[in-house]
Amino acid sequence: MDINKLMQQAQAMQKQLEKATEQINATEFEGTASNGLVKVTVNGENKVLAVSIDPQILNPDDKEMIEDLIMIAVNDAIGKADALKKDRFGSMASSMGLPIK
Repeated sequence: MDINKLMQQAQAMQKQLEKATEQINATEFEGTASNGLVKVTVNGENKVLAVSIDPQILNPDDKEMIEDLIMIAVNDAIGKADALKKDRFGSMASSMGLPIK
């Protein structure tokens, strides 16, 4: 096995991973709850960028429900980001013959 060729492959893989990470981190994912009454947008780094709450649910007596809907929407958005990461990096690993976890 040629060590130089192996090093070139490793460098190419590193560049691919860096590019994929940059693309995913720049991607925005929207999570929703209760048919879109609560929307949360996160980026690929799982940072919350925006929260939108439909005014029709802004009743002070529904504080717990609103908090739950925000939590559901955040988790939905983060789940979408994580799914893309798993898909993107899993396909890269399998194309290189690496095991996927």
